[in-house]
Amino acid sequence: MSSMTPTQRTLRAMREQGRLCGIVERFNAHVGPYGIRQDLFGFIDIIAIDPVHGIVAVQSCGQSFGDHVKKLKEERNEAVFEWCKHAHCELWGWRKVKLHRGGKVMRWAPRIADITIYGQDIIIKERGKA
Repeated sequence: MSSMTPTQRTLRAMREQGRLCGIVERFNAHVGPYGIRQDLFGFIDIIAIDPVHGIVAVQSCGQSFGDHVKKLKEERNEAVFEWCKHAHCELWGWRKVKLHRGGKVMRWAPRIADITIYGQDIIIKERGKA
């Protein structure tokens, strides 16, 4: 049995929060010899309707959280900036963490950051951190 993808984990967690969501990332078999995955506007994997924030764009990843922060701030800067002018945006990264301090049992846990704009800057602030 194969493991769940970060997108599948994010969908499950968001639905548990009461969000209505769907995948907008697509596989394009016609690019390159093996095909590629293409995100909506180059950075959105999931679109959700949240009772508090309204429309939410979500970039979902595994443990490469830092790489995705860089991608959102540098490579996809213009698209992210335009999206954040009109709607909420989040980055969800998944990693295994110990269930109990000093224990051996591991579980998947999300690392979530809110993406906003301030002036001409894209601000990515991780939840639970000052």
